[in-house]
Amino acid sequence: MTRAHSTGAPGRTTHPDHATPPDHQADRASVPGDRSAGTVRRDAAAATEQSPEATAPGGPATPESPAGPPTPQAPPARQAPLGPRARLLPALDAVYRAQLSRARVARIPLLFVATFQSVGIMILMRGVVDDAAGARAVVAGSSVLVVAFVALNLLAQYFGQLRAGGGLDHYATLPVPPAAVVLGAAAAYASFTVPGTVVTAAVGCLLFQLPLAHLWVLVAVIPLAGAALSGLGAALGLLAPRPELATLLGQLGMSAALLLGVLPAGRMPLPIRYARDLLPSTYGVEAFERTFGAHPDWPVVGLDLAVCAAVGVVSLAAAAWAYRRAAVR
Repeated sequence: MTRAHSTGAPGRTTHPDHATPPDHQADRASVPGDRSAGTVRRDAAAATEQSPEATAPGGPATPESPAGPPTPQAPPARQAPLGPRARLLPALDAVYRAQLSRARVARIPLLFVATFQSVGIMILMRGVVDDAAGARAVVAGSSVLVVAFVALNLLAQYFGQLRAGGGLDHYATLPVPPAAVVLGAAAAYASFTVPGTVVTAAVGCLLFQLPLAHLWVLVAVIPLAGAALSGLGAALGLLAPRPELATLLGQLGMSAALLLGVLPAGRMPLPIRYARDLLPSTYGVEAFERTFGAHPDWPVVGLDLAVCAAVGVVSLAAAAWAYRRAAVR
């Protein structure tokens, strides 16, 4: 009689004939739930070695979506060409019209102040000057002083405020040359001086009993002297670090034009005469002064106007340089 073998569970016995056969043990080992972690890793590695397409960068090529030729890349986008810069004369005309319409509101006070100031100076000098040479110098200097008040003093204040308020950034974004901005503003301010200059010259001729026949010379004197003084005023306003300093420099420039332009040159000391030659409006004053004679020396008048034009070109070039310097800061 065969004895029963005891199992781990109490009360249960396993007969040798009922032991689990080896084939059943192999089947149990093949059940997925009973596999160990090492067996699972070995199976995964074997599957990877058998199908290397799975590890390819593009993934396996399935029959439904066969791998085709590579898609051609689009060519790099080209930068659109910029339009040509505006020419000087059209840009100058546009800036001139804009400045003229902006300052049109204040034209009457400007004309009144500039004209009244020059006429008052002539009335004051009427009791001091008693010779013909002095009278011609006073009338010519007082007439050009109207241009100096607007083109030098007020333009320096305008550009000083424009720089301090960031207005130069607006002009810097426009496709216009810097010379057009300076010339347009200068021409607009000088345009307001035409009536006041003509009125001052006419009143001075009547006050000092000078001939009125050659007042047409103002057609050349006003723009040339205005260009020279406007370039100086714009340069002072653009180079001044603060608007208050620009106002001060404009006032000092107008005072120099008053003292050196109105007073007769023959009564000045020699060093003051040299300083007078450095003032841009001096040559316009002398050209206008020579026309009051009985027989004007027209070649000399033309030479004075040519020198005034050259000084105007230099002063406007300096103003354009000052504009570029102020716009990039």
